[in-house]
Amino acid sequence: MKSVRENTGRRGSSASERRRREAREPGAEATPPAEPAPPSQDASPDTEKAWSYEVAHPDADQDLAPVVGKNLRRLRSQRGLSLERLAKASGVSRAMLGQIELGQSAPTINVLWKIARALDLPFSALISMTGGAGTRLMRAREAKRLTSHDGRFASRALFPFDEPRRVEFYELQLKGHSEERAEPHPPGTLENLVVTRGTLEMEVGTERHLLAAGDAILFEADKPHVYRNVGPDDVQMYLVMTYAEEVG
Repeated sequence: MKSVRENTGRRGSSASERRRREAREPGAEATPPAEPAPPSQDASPDTEKAWSYEVAHPDADQDLAPVVGKNLRRLRSQRGLSLERLAKASGVSRAMLGQIELGQSAPTINVLWKIARALDLPFSALISMTGGAGTRLMRAREAKRLTSHDGRFASRALFPFDEPRRVEFYELQLKGHSEERAEPHPPGTLENLVVTRGTLEMEVGTERHLLAAGDAILFEADKPHVYRNVGPDDVQMYLVMTYAEEVG
């Protein structure tokens, strides 16, 4: 790599000579050096980085943001929790919780799980919208998708967002050579998962299981678990989540 002097060439040398001649002339005033900019008063880089990982990928469905915000504000108020107390219980920053309640930020899947766990509620309690009874048709083009921060893990709910429920049904997609770490769900929660495309390594506590297309697994999800794509191709899977009791 060339040095600054080599890159500027002879033009830089002439400029230096000219400045020296001007400095020797009577009445010449030296130009004071520019003052350094004052340090930023914003949050530290580490704090900003941590908060950024709570925000979903731009591909996430932004229509859910106001719904989640309204539900979170209502549920938190019903439990008499301040933002500070919920932040401590969930591990989600107070700033992010405030942005969610205002409907200004779409949180990641993992963040929503943390909040639901702290509130002792099913995931659907945060994404539910008022709906009617009877037959419900859910078009693929109208699907609501939640994503991880980097967009490599995506979840589509295959049930109507009308009310919290004991059983939830999801379509999950995980890109090649990536993983999604899930927080423990409420005690007694079960996950029944079937892989329809690709190869998945499922880590539940200290156990690891390799699933090919067509393989299914049922496990207790009230402990940390990891979905890991060990191949280059996307993994597609379907998940039925069953809570021990209906709450919310």
